[in-house]
Amino acid sequence: MANESKWRGESKRIKTVSLVPIAQAIERSRRDREERQKIVLWKKPLTTLRYFLLETVINLKVWAYRVWWWRSILLLTLLLLISAGTVCYIEGPHQLYVSYLEKKILWCSYWVGLGILSSVGLGTGLHTFLLYLGPHIASVTLAAYECNTVNFPEPPYPERITCPDEAIQEEFISLWAILSKVRLEACMWGAGTAIGELPPYFMARAARLSELEPDDEDYEEIEEMLEDPDSPQDFASWAKKAIQTLVKKVGFFGILACASIPNPLFDLAGIACGHFLVPFWTFFGATLIGKAIVKMHIQKLLVIMAFSKHIVEQMVTLIGAIPTLGPSLQKPFQEYFEAQRLKLHHKSEMKNIMEKENWVSWVFEKLVVVMVAYFVLSIINSMAQSYARRIQQQMNSGEKMN
Repeated sequence: MANESKWRGESKRIKTVSLVPIAQAIERSRRDREERQKIVLWKKPLTTLRYFLLETVINLKVWAYRVWWWRSILLLTLLLLISAGTVCYIEGPHQLYVSYLEKKILWCSYWVGLGILSSVGLGTGLHTFLLYLGPHIASVTLAAYECNTVNFPEPPYPERITCPDEAIQEEFISLWAILSKVRLEACMWGAGTAIGELPPYFMARAARLSELEPDDEDYEEIEEMLEDPDSPQDFASWAKKAIQTLVKKVGFFGILACASIPNPLFDLAGIACGHFLVPFWTFFGATLIGKAIVKMHIQKLLVIMAFSKHIVEQMVTLIGAIPTLGPSLQKPFQEYFEAQRLKLHHKSEMKNIMEKENWVSWVFEKLVVVMVAYFVLSIINSMAQSYARRIQQQMNSGEKMN
């Protein structure tokens, strides 16, 4: 009995001693994370810029090495591009098709790029739907009701929307007609957002296969939650856990469900799929279908319904009904929509209206500038913190060696 009590006491002491290094590592990780979060432009501008430049140099070296490693494929791609460019500049009847393909490829690439910018970076992406795709769909909707058609002259469409010069028979503008008109742009943007979700997936998958410490704070937090499901959780943690469970248990259709709705926590689905080694095509296929087809049609419907002619008129009327401020707020909106209407019809009166700066368009332009500036700042801060993490890892490794 005495030996058993002694053995239990010794076992308890060993467990306590073994937990000490773990607790110290967790505390050090917490302190390091707090230190990194202080490295931002508005707190430590010089340090942040210096770390950002050093991290940029490291990333350029890594990319240069990768380009050299894949030099044969890069050379083949370059030869194909040179051949395609040569064909494009040779005169002949094929130039009509070349011009059409060039226009479509550039237009699709533009929206795919905006989609990637929107979803890349674990929630720090540029909100290009609000800044670009949403306004484009709204412009097409307003123009369709004003022109009584969606057959806008090409060119200048899609760069600029104008009504046809010739008289057209008034027709019923359906939701389906407007949906079809903006389907290509919306689907390309949705495909870009699906591509932008791949980095979290590959990061989590590589970390799981190599069993290395992930180089991302958001991933670390989610990884701890996946490994310790019984830990205390607030609502946000509960939502993340619910998405992780859905993806793990339902698979393809769970990923599809998460990707088919506006979901700011979808990065977690990508990390969970990578962590549980979900096959690439299962993850990407479900994400592509959900974001480029299902979700985009939902978002298009909402924008088209919000900017249909009678809804806009009711909105302007309701603004005018606001006590005291109503008339002064209503006037800029009326001028803005009138200017857009005249612009569609090539009216010369538009110049007189546009000479007066409309505060609605001014506010939107400044909003675009602010959001782009925030996006750039977030990139600089994130890269500076990544370099700070490298320094901390080197210091911790040196302490372990000593």
